[in-house]
Amino acid sequence: MSLIETIQQLKPHRTLLKGNLMGLEKEGLRVSRKGGISQAPHPQALGCALTHPYITTDFSESLIELVTPPVHSAREMLTFLSKTQQYLYHHLPKDQNFWSTSMPCVIRGETHIPIAQYGNSNRGRMKTVYRHGLANRYGSVMQTIAGIHFNYSFATDFLEQYRLIRSPNQSLRDFTDQHYMGLTRNVLRYGWLMPYLFGASSSVCKSFLKGYHQHSLIEFNDSTLYEPYATSLRMGDIGYQNLREDEAGVKASYNSLGHYIHSLKSGMQTTCHEYAQMGVKKQGLYQQLNTNILQIENEYYASVRPKPEMMTNKKPLDALSENGVRYIELRSLDINPNLALGIDETQVRFLEVFLLFCLLEESPIIASREQFDIDANDQLVAHKGRMPNLALTHQGQKVPLQELGKTAMDKIALCAALLGVEYQQAVAEIGERIENAELTPSAIILKDMRKQGQGFFDYSNALAKQHQRDALAQELDVEHFAYLDEQAKKSCEQQLEIEQADNISFDEYLAAYFNE
Repeated sequence: MSLIETIQQLKPHRTLLKGNLMGLEKEGLRVSRKGGISQAPHPQALGCALTHPYITTDFSESLIELVTPPVHSAREMLTFLSKTQQYLYHHLPKDQNFWSTSMPCVIRGETHIPIAQYGNSNRGRMKTVYRHGLANRYGSVMQTIAGIHFNYSFATDFLEQYRLIRSPNQSLRDFTDQHYMGLTRNVLRYGWLMPYLFGASSSVCKSFLKGYHQHSLIEFNDSTLYEPYATSLRMGDIGYQNLREDEAGVKASYNSLGHYIHSLKSGMQTTCHEYAQMGVKKQGLYQQLNTNILQIENEYYASVRPKPEMMTNKKPLDALSENGVRYIELRSLDINPNLALGIDETQVRFLEVFLLFCLLEESPIIASREQFDIDANDQLVAHKGRMPNLALTHQGQKVPLQELGKTAMDKIALCAALLGVEYQQAVAEIGERIENAELTPSAIILKDMRKQGQGFFDYSNALAKQHQRDALAQELDVEHFAYLDEQAKKSCEQQLEIEQADNISFDEYLAAYFNE
């Protein structure tokens, strides 16, 4: 069935798409007044990161993560994020700010990146040891890169109608898993669109690459390195990736849910010689959770992940296997420093249409040759996406980026009709970037940096300070602040309960966790 036929058959059911759910996770570094990563612990006023549902930390004690609950609209989601970010600004110590770009601020070496702490419980210690493992395996600097993760699920009623159209004899569970995995494959195929359209990291502070012996960046000024046509260095070969896992033979397969689970479990059950030499403990202190290629499934970096419904007593892959895919996590989004939240409604609406297109478009399995081309296209666009006459590889042929982009945009525009006029407008507006690379965030940022005579740090720092001033000047939502105060209090009570409930040693806890 063609995409046009599918859309026509779904038109009577398009109101069901209003039941779709979405959420955001936005990361950002706490920075000191001088512009380095804050060495101070997670502010007490923000609660306890282990259990707070909306304000937590990622790799570093200074890498804040703001989380929204699942909601039905872009506006509702961004309103929650905006109020929560404003709360963060009001509760940061006066000598700190919230960095507003994906690439980090001034870095003064590995030892100046404090690893996140989650209390004394076995659960909390496991999270910290996992991060020590990341630091020892890849270095801490790479872990300071921030991004925005977009979580999205289609309404069950909509998926049921889609099932009746496409596979009426298939169970809803099997149909849902199959089509969510098809969606993830199309996200990979068309994934280069994300850095091209939304990439906002074409330059970095020189301190980020101190110690790198080989890279393709050139000097922008005495403090900044960049690539003239880059879109997203975060998604390029100096960004967060799993080159070592790829070299060791671990590559996540999205060809079915079973393939995906098996490929990640293989990485979690296969010893890595290099990590075995490192050892699990050194002088009695944990250096990593284990010596496998992947300590846990989250270690495998991916631009998209199929996710299960959250279950406290289940490992994610076990929950996926038992209950199927509940939503999709899109992880390839840079933070746009020119936007107060790093993202706006137009972009979110485009992403909704993009994921609908990825669901409805035919999605054959990805063979190794196509996977090679996908990876090559992603790297090419990350580093040279705005280069005139750039060609990508499509079905074994070199095709101009603009031609591939226009073909994809035409199909995405067809899908926008199912969601409404605002979505059609968003696709049209974002789509202009295909023909005119000067409209992309990466081009705009470089142009502004040149115009203002600023390198990466000065430009980013000025924007971070402006966002802070604007947020502090806005009227407070007293009800939301009171709600977050209550969540902060509850989070620390919950952390204490978890700590007091422990009745086995950490060694026993880890052994039980990995032997289940």
